[in-house]
Amino acid sequence: MRILKYRKRDRTRAVNLKRHEDNAERVRLRITKGATVRVVRGDEKGKEGKVIRVNRKTGRITIEGVNIVKRHRKARRAEEQSGIVDFPAPMHASNVMLIDPKSGEPTRIRMRVDEDGTKERISVKSGDAIPRSR
Repeated sequence: MRILKYRKRDRTRAVNLKRHEDNAERVRLRITKGATVRVVRGDEKGKEGKVIRVNRKTGRITIEGVNIVKRHRKARRAEEQSGIVDFPAPMHASNVMLIDPKSGEPTRIRMRVDEDGTKERISVKSGDAIPRSR
C-alpha cells in the first residue's frame, strides 16, 4: 500500500469546484425552442427552420431540416435495425438570426420589460414583438 507523503488539502477541492462552476455556466441565448430562424453563416447559409432543441450549456441549437448529418448506427437489441441514420446536428447559436414576423427577414432583437414585469423580445428592424412559442 502506498503511503501519502503529503496530505491533500482543501485548497485543491476549492480550485476544482471553481473550475467546475466556470465550465457549467449557461450561455445567455435569446433564441428559444419553437422559434423560426435563418442560418446566416456556414455551409447551410440561407436555410430556414424551426428550433427543435436549445442547449444553453454549450450555446448550441438544433434546427429542423438544417445541418443534416449521417451516422452509422449499430442495433443495440435484436429487434432494432442497423444502418445509416440521418439527423440534424446542433450548430452554434451565433450562426443564426431570428426571423422578423412582419417582413420575414432575419433581424437582431432587443428585450423590453412591460408594465406587468414580463419580458418580451422586440425586432430591431420592425419594432414588433416576437412571440415566444413554447
